[in-house]
Amino acid sequence: MTAPEKDPPEVAARIQEGLDLVDLNARQFCRRLGHALSKDEVASYGHEGLIHAARSFEAERGVPFRRWANLRIRGAILDGLRAQGDLPRHVHRRLAAIEAGDTMQGALLEEQSASPPTSAEDADRRLGTYLAGIATAMAMGVVGDARGGDLNAIVDREPTPEEAVARAEMARVLGELVDARPTEERTLLRRHYFEGATFEEAAREIGLSKSWASRLHARAIDALARELKKRR
Repeated sequence: MTAPEKDPPEVAARIQEGLDLVDLNARQFCRRLGHALSKDEVASYGHEGLIHAARSFEAERGVPFRRWANLRIRGAILDGLRAQGDLPRHVHRRLAAIEAGDTMQGALLEEQSASPPTSAEDADRRLGTYLAGIATAMAMGVVGDARGGDLNAIVDREPTPEEAVARAEMARVLGELVDARPTEERTLLRRHYFEGATFEEAAREIGLSKSWASRLHARAIDALARELKKRR
């Protein structure tokens, strides 16, 4: 794939640099979702994300282009797949979990570009917070709309009684923790994870830009992760 002629040479070079990320992510999504997805179709979504990343990249933000492009590629693939109306429910749940983790990673990149770690200890602390946040966000993505009672649809097989109980308990606890957050955080989390609104739709409804909503989301998920740690 080549860049359109109107793009300057540096943008064309970035697109060429990121082509392998498109192929890598297309293969990963097809393998993880396992629903006879067309790799070529998935890759076409990724190509659109790569072009957007190449054109919007700002080196002064301090984030390497490939990290920036990888998130944009994955976001474009997620948007493309989510727009398909014929995907089984369990695939949509997996997409929600992947998107949740990627949203946290995007917030980390923004934090690093605005305020780089000041020491190895600071970097380690941020990494620990980031990993806990990703785990919590992915749990939200998996069990969020399962509070309606369709917990068995989270996986492809019938869960054991112990798994069903654990899943129901996690959904209950996360619901309680979300309800205890400040209004904007609660609205963002409930609309996105429990009511099926896209992240952009939920952000718009509370009057926030995507960037500010991403920071609010990261703060809320970090708080949930800390509360979950206390309860263990």
